[in-house]
Amino acid sequence: MDQRREFSDFLASRRAKLTPEQAGLPMYGGNRRVAGLRREEVALMAGVSVDYYVKLERGNARGVSESVLEALARALQLDEAERAHLFDLAHSLNSAGRPPRRAPKPQVRPSVQRILDSMATTPAYARNRRLDILATNRLGRALVAPVFADPRRPASLARFMFLDPAAVEYYRDWEPMASDIVAALRSEAGRDPHDKALQDLVGELSTRSELFRTRWAAHNVRLHRTGVKHLHHPVVGELTLDFDAMELPADPGLAIIAYSAEPASPSAEKLRLLASWAATLDQEDEPSQDHTASA
Repeated sequence: MDQRREFSDFLASRRAKLTPEQAGLPMYGGNRRVAGLRREEVALMAGVSVDYYVKLERGNARGVSESVLEALARALQLDEAERAHLFDLAHSLNSAGRPPRRAPKPQVRPSVQRILDSMATTPAYARNRRLDILATNRLGRALVAPVFADPRRPASLARFMFLDPAAVEYYRDWEPMASDIVAALRSEAGRDPHDKALQDLVGELSTRSELFRTRWAAHNVRLHRTGVKHLHHPVVGELTLDFDAMELPADPGLAIIAYSAEPASPSAEKLRLLASWAATLDQEDEPSQDHTASA
């Protein structure tokens, strides 16, 4: 990934999304050639010269200070994820020169697997920032069974979303989910642009999926921490579940994703049915048998 181009395109994309009205700027007569802000307007609001802002938007961000980045984040009204991404991109530019590296084999500590297994009535799995599922409990494996239909390991939520036709049936809200997946990968690419496995994944998805490629070009980023998912499970049917991500500070990049249903709701009853179905699976299919895999 060209880090200068990434920084340049991200700034330009955020500028294009913000209208003068949203920025609180007065509107003057005449036609504007751009729907979003002009470069000089961003420079004015950020308190930098137009020449310097133009330099930044061309990707010349070596030595840019945190105070300037903060000013840009305020001027462009960046949210938490966008602000973090801007800083990550600037940090990458100022530490450029590192070659792409292969991440070590993903490992899930036994204590993390025990935590997952203890959540017997809660579907849960552990995933990394590339959205690979590295460990599950029994109910979690049953819930995301369609993702595991692909024999490739580790099971990839990103590949399932864009390369498996079953994803459109499984995710009732496929469109926003697909955009969230891309935004999460975008965030990670800014945080760790030297991750070879991530580069390979983005390259594969860009080559094989026009839908992914279009969304990737939008430069949107998002923190994937909590929300609601509407699923159509092949065994129990429609499910509406809340999800929460719990980061594991001792394992940077890993998080436990847990799902829950409103008490006494149809989805809660279907989770109980799913648990009964999961209990009938052969021992060789239980998640504890393959809770780690190589990238």
